[in-house]
Amino acid sequence: MLIWFVVIYLLVSIGIGLYAATRVHNAKDFAVAGRSLQMPVVTATVFATWFGAEAVFGVSATFVKDGLRGVVADPFGASMCLIIAGIFYGTKLYKLNVLTLGDFFRMRYNRTVEVLTTLCIVISYLGWVSAQIKALGLVFSVVTDGAISPTAGMILGAAIVLTYTTFGGMLSVAILDFVQMGVVMGGMLYIGYLISGMTGGVEAVVSQASAAGKLDFFPSASAVEWLTFLGAWITMMLGSIPQQDVFQRVTSARSARIAITASILGGVLYFCFTFIPMFIAYSATLIEPEKFNALIQSDSQLVLPTLVLQHTPVFAQAIFFGAVLAAIMSCSSATLLAPSVAFSENILRGFFPGLGDHAFLRMMRITIVCFTVVVLLFALNTNASIFKMVENAYKVTLAGAFIPLFFGAYWSRATTQGALAATIGGLISWLLVEVLLGEASLVPPQLIGLAASLFGMIAGSLLPQWIGRTTPQEDLHHVLHHRAAAETHHVGEHPHRH
Repeated sequence: MLIWFVVIYLLVSIGIGLYAATRVHNAKDFAVAGRSLQMPVVTATVFATWFGAEAVFGVSATFVKDGLRGVVADPFGASMCLIIAGIFYGTKLYKLNVLTLGDFFRMRYNRTVEVLTTLCIVISYLGWVSAQIKALGLVFSVVTDGAISPTAGMILGAAIVLTYTTFGGMLSVAILDFVQMGVVMGGMLYIGYLISGMTGGVEAVVSQASAAGKLDFFPSASAVEWLTFLGAWITMMLGSIPQQDVFQRVTSARSARIAITASILGGVLYFCFTFIPMFIAYSATLIEPEKFNALIQSDSQLVLPTLVLQHTPVFAQAIFFGAVLAAIMSCSSATLLAPSVAFSENILRGFFPGLGDHAFLRMMRITIVCFTVVVLLFALNTNASIFKMVENAYKVTLAGAFIPLFFGAYWSRATTQGALAATIGGLISWLLVEVLLGEASLVPPQLIGLAASLFGMIAGSLLPQWIGRTTPQEDLHHVLHHRAAAETHHVGEHPHRH
């Protein structure tokens, strides 16, 4: 019964995604859903940004081992990112009417900065999407009691998500997010209710967690522990802001007001609901302490699915795994789409300046297929945990893309030289410390990269101005002004290429 429920759910999801694909007529529909989405749909799709593999399995597994201190990156950093990104994109970038963040980097700086930052963004998705594919393999293996191996499950899951994402793009993603998030919220609340009845209520679980030190949030007075703690928080909170999927979800809104409000709501909802999988997973240590404490030591990612399979009725299992599949599929579809759109728009399109809209749409779809193959191969050949794969993904963009993005929007004196120095200096510094010292570094390598990027932006922008060789670039106000003028003189062209 459980297997058939999962099969039917997957078929319905594919059907909804393919139906949405019939409404995709051009590249803008495909990339940002034609900027037509209303408040409930944008809220759902923002909430779905990270409510996937890491929120259900990764965060809960990390919590049962390390407590709240271990999950500072997610949900604390992740939810703050959604709120900050929504306000930033809604107030600064929405009016630019661009398809990708790379378009902003080209408009604000030049083609070289566009390519470098886009490559940072695309590379960062490798670990992130691989985590979703790895989780799909885990779910299929658990649901079928090993009849489908994790490897076969990864291949099957990737094929399913690829199907509707390739045809429907952001429109399919948004509509499925809206449907699937309803399943997720209802399913998680129902399972949480069942499990709380087995433990003596929420208070009993919270008391046990508190007594075990799992609710201690801030580190001890050690400077090294504080730097590690802040490094994890900042990496997720700021490093994931220059991400194409976050940008697409926010800017697919019908208006800037909807974009901002829905992002704040989505971020708050995400923060609250991520505690439900943590609660369910930790409840296992009260229900069968010896068995689940041993499982925590061997593979903590299996605690949650094992608890549900062995201690809830079949109907509850169907609800849970339906909710889990909904979360992972909605998350992985958008994160397959985002880097593919960015790579097509900001890397490939530069080699084909006369490319028409339909040809560009075909290019994006081919890129999605290629990226899926690369991600699947990476997922099949890595042993990293789901949580670590996600956490590590944002170190690239924190070191190489965050400073050029924010300074480009808020600092009128930022120049192309500054942006190049920030991107190249940040990436080199981070990689050198990561490779040479790794965990032995007293300061997290990505924070050193962030500091080097900040120094590069300021020095690279100001030094040439002081010696009289260049002048500040146009700030965002002037970019908007020139953009409006360009649109009035180039009627009929694609607005995102001006």
